[in-house]
Amino acid sequence: MKEIRSVKNNKIKELRKLQQRKYRNQAESYLLEGYHLVEEAVNAHAAVQEVYLDERGLQLWQNWVEEHQLDYYFFSDEVMNALSDLPTPQGIVALVKKEEEKPANFSGKWLLLDNVQDPGNVGTIVRTADAAGFDGVFLGAGSADRYSSKVLRSMQGSQFHLPVLSGDVKKVISEIKRIGSKVYGTQLDPAALSYKQVEKHSSFALILGNEGQGVDEEILQLTDQNLYIPIYGAAESLNVGVAAGILMYALI
Repeated sequence: MKEIRSVKNNKIKELRKLQQRKYRNQAESYLLEGYHLVEEAVNAHAAVQEVYLDERGLQLWQNWVEEHQLDYYFFSDEVMNALSDLPTPQGIVALVKKEEEKPANFSGKWLLLDNVQDPGNVGTIVRTADAAGFDGVFLGAGSADRYSSKVLRSMQGSQFHLPVLSGDVKKVISEIKRIGSKVYGTQLDPAALSYKQVEKHSSFALILGNEGQGVDEEILQLTDQNLYIPIYGAAESLNVGVAAGILMYALI
């Protein structure tokens, strides 16, 4: 076990850079905080490179870390506070290598996110897709980074249970249509169909859009059908995470 007690240590400086997306991309690594999430990563055979424990972490999880033969460091409370973006650090952080995105055939049930920017929404949607038995989630341009700390906390390990990919939504729509799956957009428009009226299919894609603007109009033109959720009260719209949950469970 190696120890680091100074926030001025070069290793700590490099680790703190991973709080920014561009450095995560350069290093192809990210930080995962909290025992549950680290455990999920280990159980999923993710490439956990190192683990960092503070005093509390040593007391609670040192044996577990050693049982799994993980390289680990002891960090002082000051160092762990500098590394964590939580008001109260959870005592354990892992350095994990990013997963290589493998090509998908997009058969089955997929959720596509177009410019969903709030990390909490993205993480919640991925977690709900996991619970609803979806086959994958695709993050389009402008969506929150799946490796940001807030997205990771909101996903609660669901990213290890189903593929979470990223890229061009329009290209994915073309591929989904090519294999014969239905593509549903979401739209607050009289021309859209109530989700209660749509015929269920075993293979389809559902597109959710930006918190303020919804799904891009060009993308909506590519769908087979656009759906809406009726609003019976005075609210103008639903949170995108809530809407995603309603629609996913209604369509399966």
